[in-house]
Amino acid sequence: MRQLQIQADGLGGHLDEFWPIVGPDSGWSGGKGESWEDGPYFLDGLVPLAWQLDSPKLKAKAMRFIDWTLDHPWENGMFGPRGNDDWWPRMVMLKVLTQYHELTGDARVMPLMTRYFHYQLQALPARPLRDWGRMRWQDELLSVLWLYQRTQDAKLLELAHLLRQQGYDWQSMYAHFPFKEKTDAEALRKQAGASDAFMQDLGLQVHGVNIAQSLKASPMWSVVSGGAPDREAIHHQLRMLDTYHGLPNGMFSADEHLAGRSPSQGTELCTVVEAMFSLEVALAVTGDAGLGDRLERIAFNALPAALTDDMWAHQYNQQPNQVECSLHREPWTTDGPESNLFGLEPNFRCCTANFHQGWPKFANSLWMATADRGLAAMSYAPCTVTTEVRGVRVVIEQVSEYPFRQAVSMTLKPERAIAFPLKLRIPAWSQGTHLSVNGKPVKVSPGFTTIERTWAPGDTVELTFGAAVKVERGYNGALSFSRGALLYALPIEEHWVVWRKREMTSDWQVYPGSRWNLGIRPDVQVAVTEHPVAERPFAGAAPAVQLAMQGRYVPAWKASDGNAEPVPAKAEPSGDEDVQAITLVPYAGAKLRIAAFPALD
Repeated sequence: MRQLQIQADGLGGHLDEFWPIVGPDSGWSGGKGESWEDGPYFLDGLVPLAWQLDSPKLKAKAMRFIDWTLDHPWENGMFGPRGNDDWWPRMVMLKVLTQYHELTGDARVMPLMTRYFHYQLQALPARPLRDWGRMRWQDELLSVLWLYQRTQDAKLLELAHLLRQQGYDWQSMYAHFPFKEKTDAEALRKQAGASDAFMQDLGLQVHGVNIAQSLKASPMWSVVSGGAPDREAIHHQLRMLDTYHGLPNGMFSADEHLAGRSPSQGTELCTVVEAMFSLEVALAVTGDAGLGDRLERIAFNALPAALTDDMWAHQYNQQPNQVECSLHREPWTTDGPESNLFGLEPNFRCCTANFHQGWPKFANSLWMATADRGLAAMSYAPCTVTTEVRGVRVVIEQVSEYPFRQAVSMTLKPERAIAFPLKLRIPAWSQGTHLSVNGKPVKVSPGFTTIERTWAPGDTVELTFGAAVKVERGYNGALSFSRGALLYALPIEEHWVVWRKREMTSDWQVYPGSRWNLGIRPDVQVAVTEHPVAERPFAGAAPAVQLAMQGRYVPAWKASDGNAEPVPAKAEPSGDEDVQAITLVPYAGAKLRIAAFPALD
């Protein structure tokens, strides 16, 4: 709740008041302004945020767009601004409408979607998917199947097959993954030759946001095909991304295109929130607990790291090793010099509208229904879920300071005693997990532990995860440190300088005020200390957990053009300086940081 309120008090709740792109003249509310993806992007996070907080103010902001969209369909079944007929922005708006219908039951939604899908089924043969829509067809498939599950309209399955036929074949791309190094699009084109059809959409194939969205393609198609290979393909996709472009924060490099494994490369904020949503969808389809581990790694590290603690400014690109945020062109594959500034719309405006979906959709995915008519705890955070299970109203209150603490307490409050399975996701990193019901121990299983019993009002479930400090190897043997769902980093003293005023917010450059070029031994001894969780949970000023250890300066490891050089494979420590006592903090709290250290012999 605190994190969602921070978003509502920051850009998430005020963007339309001063940013013309989603202001009163937006094409998605009947104006003559921006009529492409930004309005739907903004709503994709605003709608779940407004209803989770039950905020009349935020709901009214959302309804300005939704009412206009629902009340102004085209005569032929199309909807949205008449300034363009691009399939892509409507894919985003369809996701908005499905969420809105689930929250309100508005009777206008499903008829509009049905008319649109029938129109699209007739129009696609002559006007097929192209560029962004072709790469992101799976995002529309989500809405098509959502409607089919409610109406059983056979034409929707026809449309699903047509979308897949015209859409890009992501599963085949990953099966023969050709992008194994930092991307140089022009060099790859020359290597492939102009006749190679596989390279026709090269820039779109290696585009980070497209790739993040593609992670849901195979799981979603498995709902249609019923095929195990489709359900399981996401694991190979993630393995390819980790092997050639993986970063310590759970993401892959994409600044803006795939950029290799160096932790000095960046990841676009749009890529972070789209990867989260794809994992949430894939987790819902497959029930694979490992996807939940990945989701938490991104949600508790990469997402808050790309935003100021008050969520009034964000980065386009974040780097695990980020030693300065200033106007430089290095080391980005295709982005510009504003890429890692914190601000209103650094480099490009898409993330300004799109980042809002991150926290609200994650909150929506904390709990899910199960195929055997039970409930599943997919991730852990303080929350209350109110739902109906087998015809009985059930409330579960969950108390926790996870991920900063490892204890989770749940109190079940069904209207009357009722039998149903309760599934609890057990993170793979947890060692010696303890689970009890009403004080009596329960055996824990890997992945999901299922408790099948008759639940009575007041029953309690207690979970305690075992989180040891883990040393992870990365690029050039670099060392990263995690504990539970959190990644840790060395904070660099930050000096924030206003570069440009932007009405209710500002664009900032951040300069370092302390040394950072430290190496660490792989067998280093680590001491863990815990502190109160602050009002801003991920803020760097009051870290909830700290890791104390020792390191030594590596003089040859320097910054170039405002960026840390790639971590050296062989690190020679300074012979003139003693061992240094250092303290690591949760990754998201350090906006200047080192999260991948050279390994000392």
